[in-house]
Amino acid sequence: MTTAALIVAAGRGQRAGGGVPKQWRALAGRRVADWTLERFRTAGIAPIVLVLSAEDEAAWAEFADAPDLILTEGGIDRAGSVRNGLLALKGRGIDKVLIHDVARPCVSPDLIRAVEKALDTVPGAAPGLAVTDALWRGAQAQVTGTQDRDGLYAAQTPQGFQFDAILAAHQTHPGGAADDVQVARDAGLTVAIVPGEADNLKITRPEDFARAERILGMKMVNSPDFRLGNGYDVHRFGEGDKVILCGVEIEHDKGLQGHSDADVGMHAVTDAIYGALARGDIGQHFPPSDPQWKGAASEIFLRHAADLARSMGFIISNVDCTLVCEYPKIGPHAARMRAAMAEIIGIDVDRVSIKATTSERLGFTGRGEGIAALATAALVKS
Repeated sequence: MTTAALIVAAGRGQRAGGGVPKQWRALAGRRVADWTLERFRTAGIAPIVLVLSAEDEAAWAEFADAPDLILTEGGIDRAGSVRNGLLALKGRGIDKVLIHDVARPCVSPDLIRAVEKALDTVPGAAPGLAVTDALWRGAQAQVTGTQDRDGLYAAQTPQGFQFDAILAAHQTHPGGAADDVQVARDAGLTVAIVPGEADNLKITRPEDFARAERILGMKMVNSPDFRLGNGYDVHRFGEGDKVILCGVEIEHDKGLQGHSDADVGMHAVTDAIYGALARGDIGQHFPPSDPQWKGAASEIFLRHAADLARSMGFIISNVDCTLVCEYPKIGPHAARMRAAMAEIIGIDVDRVSIKATTSERLGFTGRGEGIAALATAALVKS
């Protein structure tokens, strides 16, 4: 079954301060929206519909070429934005959709997966926190009564649904719903409660930024498990008219020789991830003695390593790859290489570094006999 995410990021609200919509404000070294996108990418959710305001011209330009994103314009209210996002997914073979507020950047990949998993047996599921504090009713800053808290939950996102059911519910709803769960229930859909997370706060007020930074800082700095892995690979030149490096085909007067497509850069990054996980190397997972891998696209290996990392509970924080060669020149192709690698790994392109150097005409790379690659990958337990 195919699961998509729908992230609502078209709001103009500035109650959180900063002079710009909160999704574009800096948070722990990145923007709020960047953290939110990374959480869903780490959970392995694709495609992702990002609903943007027509006023956010810079965001439209920035995200236009992201291979896992579908951009669509927001509506006059949140419900309209969700409808537009759902319509952008129509006809794409989507079975489940997770609808999320961009202002919840601390949502964990585990919670995202839990909501997605719940949809195997129910038409709707959403995270909620049982209310534990005493509840008052009040007026004019005075307590006027109490409210029984039994059976009350604080609603969170992502709120997940079977795609066809929630699309139909939104298309027929008269409006005024508090959230997508109400839209679903008004259409007669059952919605299961998945245990929410206290850290999954929604940034609303200025002070929420400080709390979110503490949460994200604790997840990254005080993570119980931080890993580094190194990878190294070489391939010799032979007959051919092109090479494939970091997922990009480059015309050249020679080709690289290897059992697969000989993408030396992708092989090095793949081995760096396996190394950080202490799970061997490409040869152990995809033996060259097995004929099914002859001529195989190296993205198969890299996707496997990235999926293995996520299955073991790790976020791939960043990768850095250095290609060592005299020719072909890497600079003109580096941006496309970074984009290709980021899409395969499932991380932001600004967390992928591709660079090149020569060996000053020394050794086999200096003599133009082949290409070498060195890579480092950093992984953090999510």
